[in-house]
Formats: sequence, structure tokens, C-alpha cells
Amino acid sequence: MYYDRIQDVKKKLGSELAILAHHYQSDSIVEHADLVGDSLQLAAAIPELEARFIVFCGVDFMAETAAVLASSEQLIFSPDPEATCVMANMAPDYLVRKILQRVSVSGKVIPLAYVNSSIGVKAICAEYGGSVCTSSNAPLMLKWALARGDRVLFLPDKNLGQNTARLSGINPGEIQILDIRNKGKNIRIEALANKKLLLWPGVCAVHFRLNKDKIMDLRRKNPGALIVVHPESDPEVVAMADEAGSTSRIISFTRDAPPKSTIFIGTEDNLVMRLKKQYRNKNIFPLGAGYCRNMAKITPKNLASCLENLVPGNAVRVDSNLVPHTRKAVETMLKVSSGD
Repeated sequence: MYYDRIQDVKKKLGSELAILAHHYQSDSIVEHADLVGDSLQLAAAIPELEARFIVFCGVDFMAETAAVLASSEQLIFSPDPEATCVMANMAPDYLVRKILQRVSVSGKVIPLAYVNSSIGVKAICAEYGGSVCTSSNAPLMLKWALARGDRVLFLPDKNLGQNTARLSGINPGEIQILDIRNKGKNIRIEALANKKLLLWPGVCAVHFRLNKDKIMDLRRKNPGALIVVHPESDPEVVAMADEAGSTSRIISFTRDAPPKSTIFIGTEDNLVMRLKKQYRNKNIFPLGAGYCRNMAKITPKNLASCLENLVPGNAVRVDSNLVPHTRKAVETMLKVSSGD
């Protein structure tokens, strides 16, 4: 029933409509999408889209970022505005500003926010001369940020921050996970003098479930198996895997693995099970990250309802005061990533 309703609207609107879906969406959503991708791919696609109505199947920060990048003639819609991100919620913009003010006493601090953050946080990053990044371009953006200040505040994911630091050759002694309790008053400013990288203590609720004990057990039982994980995983998990990378990297790693390979994939299970169906000549198993409850809030039912009510009053709205800085943060990332 919902399938037909969705397809009816797609046929009626044609090129005026574009449905975007993150890789972590279920097959029942992905089958309707005009574009499926990770955060960087979807963000980069927004300025190129000619569709008047853009429906973003993902969590709230993705739809908000799309609304910032869209033209004045375009409207962004979310099938469920209550689909939030646990990680993004760990770094509210008012607290990020407080912490930045606190640590900036130690010198020039450049904030670099993972795209899994609110537009308020993205705007603050641009205001302080920083930018944003995705899991695929984090090393490049960290290098960019380090060249512009005394140290970088990476937020909100401490795991991605630590894994990116390792790839960037930053010594563990130059990294400090911040104590953000009591609005940052617990931070000892004098202890930051020799630090290059300050980390916000946030984590992904999905990738947090992966642990080194499970990988050790898998290694014992499946000595020839390949393990690939997302860099939002704990650094110990990443160190024990054969490969770590963004969703796009996980897809290419799985695609390029030899036939009959046994592969355990540590990321959101919708993507894992889709890869299992796609590459039937390989033995693919989820590592145990499970499903994202917020991504699962996007259903065929609310997608159909959204498509049947594409009116301005239902579009995603963002604070106009935040738009210029937020757009600058994202466009800086896109420019640096493209090599311009």
C-alpha cells in the first residue's frame, strides 16, 4: 500500500522531486531513493540538485544541513523530524560555545565538528575559524584545521577523533579528552599547553556496541575472516580490524574482497544486510553494531505521508541567523575536500 502511494507521487512530480537516503536506511526506504550515500556524498549533492522538493531520509542534522545548502527555491522535508542523533545531542551548541571560550584561553583553538552535529554547532565552528568533516575526509580536514591554530577541538565523537589522530601521526600524549562537566570548569587550562588535539567526549550509540573481546573471539573462531569497521568505533576495535573507514570505504572493501571471503562488518546493520544480499558470493556477517533506532523512525508509512503533504508549512526550518556561518563551515569542507 505505502509502496504504491510513494511511487504515485514520484511519477506525478518527476524531476521536481528528489528523495535522498542515507546508507543506514532500510531497504523499504532505499528502494525509493534517487540518491543513496554517506554524509559527504549527500551534502555535496544538495547544491547540484535541480529538484524543487527534496525529501531527506536520515536523521535531523542531515535534513537541517540540506536546508542550509538548498537554494531559496527548494524545500527540504523530513519524513520524521523526531529522528534525531544521539551523538549530535551530546554536544549542544550552548555548551560547545562555553567550552570553546574556556579552552581558547590556552591559545587559538580551531573547532572541527563531525557532520553528526547540529547546525548551531556547525555555525560556531565557522565563527571560530573552523569547519566540519565526515568520517571519509576527517584526516584531511584535521590537517587543514591544525595548520590554522595552536590546537584543534574535535567534536562530538571522541572515537573518530582518536582514530583520525592516529592516521594523522599525532602522538597520544598530545591528545586530551575534555571533561565537559560543570560547563567546562573542571578543565585545567595549564594541562593543555602541550596538546594539539582536544576531544569532546561523545560517542555513536550504534558503533559504541562494538568491543575488542568480540573481535578476539571472532579471530579465534574464524582465523581467515576479514573484519572491517567504521572509525566511530573504539580505537582498540579499529586497531584489531583489517580495515576501518566510512560507509563508502566499507562498501568498496566488501566489493573488492575475494570471492568466498568471510567478512564481518562493524557498522549499522541495514548496510551490512544490504551488502550481504548484494555480494552473495561472499560470506558476510554483522559484527554486532545493530540498528540505529533513530534511522529506523523513517518508515514507508511516514515517507508516503510526507510525500503527499509537500507544502511549505511542513518543510524543515532552520534559524536564518545560523545559515551564513553554517553554510560557510560546510562549503569550506567541500572546497578543501575537492582540492580547490
